[in-house]
Amino acid sequence: MPFTLTVNGESRTVDVTEDKPLLWVLREDLGLTGTKYGCGIARCGACTVSVDGEATRSCRLPVSSVGERPVVTIEGLEGLDSPAGLAVRSAWRQLDVVQCGYCQSGQIMSATALLSENPDPDDRDIDRAMRGNLCRCGTYQRIRAAIHQAADEMKG
Repeated sequence: MPFTLTVNGESRTVDVTEDKPLLWVLREDLGLTGTKYGCGIARCGACTVSVDGEATRSCRLPVSSVGERPVVTIEGLEGLDSPAGLAVRSAWRQLDVVQCGYCQSGQIMSATALLSENPDPDDRDIDRAMRGNLCRCGTYQRIRAAIHQAADEMKG
């Protein structure tokens, strides 16, 4: 069945079953492999993308549920002129957040969604927003510091 999605600002049509998870449409059908498969049950956050501005686990979201809502992946984040996206990417580099890197696309997408909604989060806000993103390397302190730094950068 054909589905037309807006992914990273482009209209893309895929011919897939309606229950195929968005993650696999992105990776297999559109070749956007920055979004990672982690657990398959929406608990680890590696598959996080933005769907209409909201951090969304793509491993459990059927493509038929996306509708006309725009999808942004880690690959598309760079093309957005989003203050939160720019600040998060900058802070991640400056603080050398990444260790193995596997979970980081999901971490960055969740952090960007948080700062887009709440440009001045406290630790509790950050913990709540990032709760579903697991990092096997344990870079949680660097992630939190980077989110605070990105928020400060957004303030000017």
